[in-house]
Amino acid sequence: MKKIFAIALCLVLATSVFAQQRFLTIATGGTAGTYFPLGGALADIWNKNIPKMNATAQSTGASIANINLLKGGNVDVIFTQNDVANYSYNGTELLKDQAYKDLRGMVCLYNETIQLVALESSGIKTLADLKGKRVSVGAAGSGTEANARQILEAAGLTYNDIKVQYLSFGESANNMKDGNIDAAFNTAGIPTAAIQDLSVSKKMVLVPVDKEAASKLMAKYPFYAVQVIPAGTYQGQTQNVTTVAVKSMLAVSSKMPADLVYELLKTMFDHTDRLIAAHAQGKNVKLETALEGMSIPLHPGAEKFYKEKGILK
Repeated sequence: MKKIFAIALCLVLATSVFAQQRFLTIATGGTAGTYFPLGGALADIWNKNIPKMNATAQSTGASIANINLLKGGNVDVIFTQNDVANYSYNGTELLKDQAYKDLRGMVCLYNETIQLVALESSGIKTLADLKGKRVSVGAAGSGTEANARQILEAAGLTYNDIKVQYLSFGESANNMKDGNIDAAFNTAGIPTAAIQDLSVSKKMVLVPVDKEAASKLMAKYPFYAVQVIPAGTYQGQTQNVTTVAVKSMLAVSSKMPADLVYELLKTMFDHTDRLIAAHAQGKNVKLETALEGMSIPLHPGAEKFYKEKGILK
């Protein structure tokens, strides 16, 4: 009888401890991108510094996939591009008639650079040179694909002008190594692991987004900004390359408690050294730029945090 009572007591205590745990799933991106290592660092920060927190980072198809996961209640915090977040909130572009009005912003993180990589042997040096070539535009329905389509449009091209492949960062790099494709679009913080890896084994070039195309792009899609990829970012890259960028951000549901969002942000900004250790882009996660490019309404918990810090009036 004592044994049964002891077992029952253990079960009750275990259930109580389990119930007190706060489980949090962070939706990131592919393992070869930037979201994944930063998501792992966030989970580590929150687990070590927030009592009873049990956060895990999950590899996903990135921006649009993450929004759908959040919408379905399958994850709690997501990485996404600010342009995609705006499409989602308003039900436009790739997410036409799928408005997700419960989407709320937490923080803008760093520039997501659109990197068009081509094999040197392909002869591709400009956007116009993509015509007739085998080009990966990113995973189907991803933020990268939206960027690729919009940049091609600004250059006077459509998917009908190229041989389209829908591949993730890692898949694109592997297919370029094998000579199966000529070029690939990637939208991620620089340096991107998949491109670094490719530059070691293949002679590759970064294709610029010329001034005319960039101007047309930004006139229609105000989320873009001109960005320079510095020489030496990748092996064999001897010159600066001008391209465009959007912003990465963290988003949550309006249903997440305000005190939890506040606590997550405060803890993250108190331990940005861990983000820097996880990826070079971690150094660009700064309080003073946290609202630059915020393209959707802020969560009330985030509003409270930024008002206390003097970032928001």
